[in-house]
Amino acid sequence: MEIPDAGFRRVLVVGTGALSVSFLPFWINWLQDSFPAVEKRVALTRSARRFVSPDAVAALSRSPHDVFTDDWDSAPPGTAPHVELAAWADLVLVHPATVHFLSRYALGLADTPVLLALQTTRAVVGVAPALPPAAQHSPVVQGHLAALRARPGVVVAPTVPAESASTGERDDGGAAPMPELFRLCATYKNAHEKKNAHEKNAYEKKPEQPS
Repeated sequence: MEIPDAGFRRVLVVGTGALSVSFLPFWINWLQDSFPAVEKRVALTRSARRFVSPDAVAALSRSPHDVFTDDWDSAPPGTAPHVELAAWADLVLVHPATVHFLSRYALGLADTPVLLALQTTRAVVGVAPALPPAAQHSPVVQGHLAALRARPGVVVAPTVPAESASTGERDDGGAAPMPELFRLCATYKNAHEKKNAHEKNAYEKKPEQPS
């Protein structure tokens, strides 16, 4: 897959509590191999830590930063992790994003450091939903996804066919591969910057109106 260069230099990867977060070490390894010069940080929700080892993620990311647990209690006293994360990243990849996480994000909730960072960051935020069986037919879930797609700076990847570990049925609710999410975010950023440059040039060439 060809991924356009969008100039991303600092990538924050957020893993939430879907079972597919167990594949996160594989995707972190892909990110490191594909973009070795890019700085990387990883944050895991408490539920994500049930399915993936922070030690494995930290080793593969080769980051000087510890894996951050998305909980206010994990932050040292007197620090503001949401401010640091929001300012540090120029790309955030939420992979995978559970229904609970993306719903809170869409509603503007900010009850954890990562969610508060996402509500305030200027970085491009890519979201790869991982939906349980039949969730894609829920009007509430679809409403939250639509709200995120309409939000400037947010890219929501389409789900892909995947087999449910609980039912064994194959449904269209799996998280998109991380390379696809990265590609969508890079394409969005390049298009957004091109549009801004075009509008700036059009404004600068606009003839002055007589007073």
